[in-house]
Amino acid sequence: MIKLDILSDPICPWCYIGKSYLDRALEAHPDHPFTIEWHPFQLNPDMPAEGMDRRAYLEAKFGGPEGAKQVYGRIEDTAKAAGLAIDFDAIQRTPNTLDAHRLIHWAGLEGRQTAVVTRLFKAYFEAGQDIGDTDVLVDIADGVGMDRNMTARLLAGDGDRDDIHARDAHARERGVTGVPTFVIANTHVVPGAQPPELWTQVLDELGQTDVEN
Repeated sequence: MIKLDILSDPICPWCYIGKSYLDRALEAHPDHPFTIEWHPFQLNPDMPAEGMDRRAYLEAKFGGPEGAKQVYGRIEDTAKAAGLAIDFDAIQRTPNTLDAHRLIHWAGLEGRQTAVVTRLFKAYFEAGQDIGDTDVLVDIADGVGMDRNMTARLLAGDGDRDDIHARDAHARERGVTGVPTFVIANTHVVPGAQPPELWTQVLDELGQTDVEN
């Protein structure tokens, strides 16, 4: 098997799009060699714990209503072309994703990481849910078979907060400035939401390498 590390943030639309592209390629190659692990990267590490109004956040980030509209108009067009049912109008708040990343980490310990990541993306981008909210996160955990009560207790504490911050900082120290970022076999870095064709090429090349070896 070959390790595929993915740095992402569950409120990053390009991460959702990039995951959908990768999923499409992997579905076409059910015998693919990848073992996937998700890693934390917060787009907004200084976001208040309670999050903030999404419109205010986007307008401040992109220089006003028109700037935000232009940027997200392009993203929405790309998402539709990718077959994703993103409903940006339903998203009222931009959350702090620290707790979401803690949940992803705990899910990894149970072999449920990708399932949790998928549900986080769908909850935020398709249902407009606040994935900084503990109740939402507990429901997501419960939905993939994690212990509901244990998850609630963990989220109520500070466990693994420092670890998430440290891993985020480590990624930045290694030169990661945006997500998604994919790292193949701890050697080859693939930045951005790459189309299924690129992943198909990568998988074909890996398969050819196995044959030659």
